[in-house]
Amino acid sequence: MRRALPARPAAGTSRPRPDLNPMPSGILLLDKPRGLSSNAALQRVKRAFGAAKAGHVGSLDPLATGMLPICLDEATKIAGEIVAGAKRYEFTIALGARTSTGDVEGAVVETAPVPSLDRAGVETVLAARIGVQQQVPPMYSALKRDGRPLYELARQGLEVERPARAITIHALTLEALRDDAIDLAVECSKGTYVRTLAEDLARALGTAGHVSRLHRVWVAPFEDEAMHTLEAVQAACREGAPPALLPIERAMPGRPALVLSAAAVARVRQGQAIGRADLPASAAGLSAATAVCIVDGSGGLVGLGEIDGFGGLRPRRIFRS
Repeated sequence: MRRALPARPAAGTSRPRPDLNPMPSGILLLDKPRGLSSNAALQRVKRAFGAAKAGHVGSLDPLATGMLPICLDEATKIAGEIVAGAKRYEFTIALGARTSTGDVEGAVVETAPVPSLDRAGVETVLAARIGVQQQVPPMYSALKRDGRPLYELARQGLEVERPARAITIHALTLEALRDDAIDLAVECSKGTYVRTLAEDLARALGTAGHVSRLHRVWVAPFEDEAMHTLEAVQAACREGAPPALLPIERAMPGRPALVLSAAAVARVRQGQAIGRADLPASAAGLSAATAVCIVDGSGGLVGLGEIDGFGGLRPRRIFRS
């Protein structure tokens, strides 16, 4: 459940505005605008809320728009739970030219004629991409080599070997077909680079291509949740009525919840394991390594834990009360 927590300004950050309520822990689903980096969007949301801690889940290029989950305060502890989820994008491939960055922001490095394409032929190419496959990350990415982001090396004209990584394309559909561009929608796993996918698809269609439009529709498990525009967030915070945040547990649908006694909760808050005899009956059917939510008697989320090999509970992350 969401809790109102006093904001604690970090070193070098502005103090929370006095006209705002104490900042709650939770998740904001930002509809990131085009032209703004993910970190720049994060910093603006953080300032608007007067937050001490904030982090975004899954970067979007400045070109891209759409869902950028932003975790505030205690919710930063579960960012890893969200980043592993599937994602859906809508994007456009401009055909006939490949760029240095894989999108419209890069210089053209290759041109190729665009063959006459028909829907059946394009859909055949798309169908061949469904499933698990290997993808080589682009040089213009935040992946690091010897502590340096690859995009820094790329800007210096350098290229290094990047090992291919396994990704999964769950769905890939044709939305529109034009003479010089195609509109697509993809549902994919963590780690999928749409820019690389677009180049591969253009190549399979007998031409070159790059991304000219990219919109992230959702990040699992927030498929059915509404997003907030940056302008709306900033305006609401200025008026002293910041938008409601999604509770931390919303990021973990279906995870079993164990309601502990007050004594067990106190031990959990000290980082102590709880033996099987002190767990509720609902824990009896859970196998070892099962991830659970730890809940107190009033329904408040205490933390996250894991069932150990003896049927007991080991705390993994604890949230402030």
